[in-house]
Amino acid sequence: MRRALVVLALGLALGGCAGGRTVVPVSMEPASLPIPQSAYEFVTHEQAVRGIAAILTRELRIPVPERVTVYVYSSRRIFEEGLVRDGQVSRLRAAELSDFAAGIGKPRQLLLHHDGAVSSADWLRLVAHELTHVSQIEMAQGEGRAEQWLAEGMAEWTAFHVLERLRLDTLLRRRAAAVRGVGRHPALQEGRLDLEALGSPGGFTKRHLRDGSQATYQLVFLLADQLIQRDGFDRVVEYFHSFRTRGDRRGNFQAAFGQSLTEFEQEALAHLVSIVR
Repeated sequence: MRRALVVLALGLALGGCAGGRTVVPVSMEPASLPIPQSAYEFVTHEQAVRGIAAILTRELRIPVPERVTVYVYSSRRIFEEGLVRDGQVSRLRAAELSDFAAGIGKPRQLLLHHDGAVSSADWLRLVAHELTHVSQIEMAQGEGRAEQWLAEGMAEWTAFHVLERLRLDTLLRRRAAAVRGVGRHPALQEGRLDLEALGSPGGFTKRHLRDGSQATYQLVFLLADQLIQRDGFDRVVEYFHSFRTRGDRRGNFQAAFGQSLTEFEQEALAHLVSIVR
């Protein structure tokens, strides 16, 4: 697997920091940046992205594309406008996303709302989560090709790994918090995860809006965590790579994890019920 690290290229472009919009173009080189030992090493957005990219590529072995442009917006309003102007998101979708999301990852782009400390756990979690989405798009060679619940769950798992590596949190604590929270999730109350609906970007958004952000992300984190603990993180990476040659969501899932989506759903529901109780 090709590995790449994010390094600062050309400084700020497209006006740099203006009107609450900071643009940081970055390029990739097969260099060996040191893996950061602490979040307090980060003073700038560039350093944060570079450090997180080092963890993703060198420890988790997921690729980062050759070029990424990071957009940082200082308010929700500017973020919404940026989604339209910089991310080519429809105005309707941008209005919807800006209501609940703090960032999105698109092909070779990170569009993020942030107005705080560069070394904060919330900010670094967001960068790691969205940079994982950029990597997933690179691996699958397209957006929205894989199961959306697994894309989101993997991005959460990766973000928590990064926070643990930076000594800001632990996977164990995040897992325990998710177990406590998921017991109140409607899916467990109804005894039906409905991974088919959660598998598409549109279906995931509808469930997210219906059931709540925290509850939905805790659920998909635990689903991804179950697969990772059972089959290993590399198997999840292989699953995303499989879309390069075949766009069959169900077939690729079965080939990667040795069971159908329906079979996993039944196993996952039983597992969640057991750990919640």
